[in-house]
Amino acid sequence: MTFYELLADLLVIFTAAKLLGYLAQRFGQPAVLGELVGGVLVGVSVLGLVDPRVEVLHLLAEIGVLILLFEIGLESDLDDLIKVGWQSTLVGCVGIAVPFALGYVVMSRLGYEGVRAVFIGATLTATSIGITARVLSDLGKMDTAAAKIIIGAAVIDDILGLVILSVVQGLAQTGEVSLLGIVKTTALALGFLVVAILVGQVAAPRLLKLVRQMDVRGGLLLFAVGLAMLFAYLAHAVGSATIVGAFAAGLVLAKTDDRHPIEERVRPLADFFVPIFFVTIGAAVDVTVFDPIDPANRPVLGMAALLILCAVAGKLVSGLVVKPTEPRQRLAIGVGMIPRGEVGLVFAGVGLAAGVVSAEVYAAVVAVVIVTTFLAPPLLKLVFSRR
Repeated sequence: MTFYELLADLLVIFTAAKLLGYLAQRFGQPAVLGELVGGVLVGVSVLGLVDPRVEVLHLLAEIGVLILLFEIGLESDLDDLIKVGWQSTLVGCVGIAVPFALGYVVMSRLGYEGVRAVFIGATLTATSIGITARVLSDLGKMDTAAAKIIIGAAVIDDILGLVILSVVQGLAQTGEVSLLGIVKTTALALGFLVVAILVGQVAAPRLLKLVRQMDVRGGLLLFAVGLAMLFAYLAHAVGSATIVGAFAAGLVLAKTDDRHPIEERVRPLADFFVPIFFVTIGAAVDVTVFDPIDPANRPVLGMAALLILCAVAGKLVSGLVVKPTEPRQRLAIGVGMIPRGEVGLVFAGVGLAAGVVSAEVYAAVVAVVIVTTFLAPPLLKLVFSRR
């Protein structure tokens, strides 16, 4: 891709994001739903204006989701997250176990046994924290008890998702599971989060004091974003998710006196990069998969319908295991855990590359990811508006 082609793609992405985001808001829906729909329209299967497989767009989208999670961390209160920690852990664990079990049973009944059924069950366990966090932010609900539980549970899902991914990779490659590998992955992911927050809370205020003394233009913004990128890099280095590192950096800076100035400076940066992430997700959708006229699509659609029911029901159940102050918050928590986003595709992609998952099954998983991603924003809007 040339520089001028990149400029053209970004122009299309920003136009689609803002125009469709505006239309979504006019119809009472979160702007992120419009950005996803805009991505579908300009994507490979409709207008063909944007190809999300282009490396530079993929990298910009990854930066976008990092900044989004960093911003969510800034808007969160670590003390509040700790208070709902046990509830988030319970929601996260149930939200992984139930969809996995349902997916495994359905695929077994369809004739997919053993490792293949395990793989499909694993693809249903993930939660896309980026989608839900953006919707909660758009709705102005980040300070609710339900939102705190959802964000905490989604972070736990990401950590446990890495563990599950290591397990299914081992199954695909050797047919065996390494208990030592599972323990190591879990310990590194959880240990990084704890150490990063503890060390960050000690070092960040002192470093911020030095930044203020330097009085360099843009110094505060560059320090904040630099810390998010450092934490993201370190998270990846120890085998955790980069977005968990960015979220941890936001939590650390949220405890400092510079929290609000940092939020003000980061917001324009998020306005630039975050839409790229959501539009490219939409642009990757192949709408031809949903064409029932094509006989080849019908078995895939039938399998996808069953897996979508498992994916939605499994996450809704996770909201029932907690008892927040308001009963409706249980439904909000379950709905907030529904979107799978790109995480489910990673699981299915591993299975496809290993020959465990067929092309038809992979197409069904893609349909699950698409439907759950598009389903969450209007449902969250409905649940919170009814409250």
